[in-house]
Amino acid sequence: MHTGRQRLAAAAVSALLVGSGVLWVSSPAQAEPTVESAQARVDTLYREAEQASERLNEARLEVTKIKRQLQSLRADQRSQASLTDAARTEARDAILRAYQGQDMSAVNQVVGATDLGDFLDQMSTMSSYADITDELYSRYDTQARALTLREKATEKRVARLASLRTSLAEDKAEIDSKLADAQAVLDELEAAERREVISRTAAREPAPEVSTVTAAVSGSAGDAVAFALAQVGDSYVYGATGPDSYDCSGLTMQAWAAAGVSLPHSSSAQYASGTKVSISDLQPGDLVFYYSPISHVGIYIGNGQIVDAANPSTGVRVAAVDSMPISGAVRPG
Repeated sequence: MHTGRQRLAAAAVSALLVGSGVLWVSSPAQAEPTVESAQARVDTLYREAEQASERLNEARLEVTKIKRQLQSLRADQRSQASLTDAARTEARDAILRAYQGQDMSAVNQVVGATDLGDFLDQMSTMSSYADITDELYSRYDTQARALTLREKATEKRVARLASLRTSLAEDKAEIDSKLADAQAVLDELEAAERREVISRTAAREPAPEVSTVTAAVSGSAGDAVAFALAQVGDSYVYGATGPDSYDCSGLTMQAWAAAGVSLPHSSSAQYASGTKVSISDLQPGDLVFYYSPISHVGIYIGNGQIVDAANPSTGVRVAAVDSMPISGAVRPG
């Protein structure tokens, strides 16, 4: 009997709670993120954002290259169109002359020939005319085919350009999404824990004095190292190339630009721009590349250290050369 009353009371309480906007959740509450799990998640999101950023940098390089190619292709296409028009006009005029009677005299002479010698001579004239006409047709056909090839090449590059622009938008959206996710992870932590995660992400070795490092480095490599060290503490911004913010390849590009060496703004493109060196033979100024596929780069400063633009929490720092999975190294210049 009491059980029925208890069920009625429970139902009444439930109705009151629902009516007042209070809901009881029977499933267990989701565990709050620990500092360690948040740290791992933020690091992963930063890495994924950087991968998208380096793809975006590489796509921008290709866009610039394709735009130059299109200028050349379109100029070539216009020139070829003129040649094709000239060949078409030449062939058309030859046909018109034939049908207007200017070259029909040869036909009349063949028909009116009275002896075999005259007949053969006139046939030779007709054959020569046919050969000339065939040559005109052939010339026009060659020019028309060449124009078609150039048109197709232009169309192909235009299509590739459109595809790259789509990729640029997608990579930019991915960067924004990853950064928003990383911030959301940080927002879930208490203030003290958030500071701990950020400090862990931003932890770096003390930057050596520029004069101490560059004293042992001569020439352009010394200029590149000095520039990189002077930026330690600057912020990390995806796609940035200075003067106060950098991404990884933007920093190394500007470091070597200070030494008079031009590098592309892409870690994978920079890897293809220098002489490959082994990690055991690293010298200050060499570029060290990380992850597979390559998506991060730093500049070696000696003593087992690099300067790199790491991530938004860290900025430009000094780090151990083996603090990330190494893919290879090159020597610019």
